[in-house]
Amino acid sequence: MTLRAAVPGDLAAIMSLERASFPTDAWSDAMMREELSSPHGWYVVDEEAGRVLGYAGLRTVRGAKDADVQTIAIAEASRGRGRGRALLRALLEQAADRGVHEVFLEVRADNPVAQALYASEGFLEVGRRPRYYQPDDVDAVVMKLDVPGWGARRLASADDAGVCT
Repeated sequence: MTLRAAVPGDLAAIMSLERASFPTDAWSDAMMREELSSPHGWYVVDEEAGRVLGYAGLRTVRGAKDADVQTIAIAEASRGRGRGRALLRALLEQAADRGVHEVFLEVRADNPVAQALYASEGFLEVGRRPRYYQPDDVDAVVMKLDVPGWGARRLASADDAGVCT
């Protein structure tokens, strides 16, 4: 697994995963192209042997104290191996580097695996958006993470594990 910042040349691979992961509500090529080139976005890809197996995106205005996880997707055959967690942590580390205090996200109410991942990193449910995901009429669970608290917990767990930081 190699994580690196996404570049515009990754658009085709990202969109292939986007369509496979979100068949009813995938972003358009134009929307993703805009995200990849925006000064307010930061996207990362997970690649192996030159093949993109996952991607994730964070949106925050420079100097802002909050950010949004825009998306995380992993190729179906590569799920369950820690790739989603690695991508999420990369986004959260970027948020911390940018001085962000709170990260928000929406996750489908019918996606308990993703909800459990976010909760395991410290995200808490703060609300719901009825029928947010269209055309499926699925609610969004709105979650929030305290970034300084997340960083402190990671340091403490590394110290407990005897890892030098």
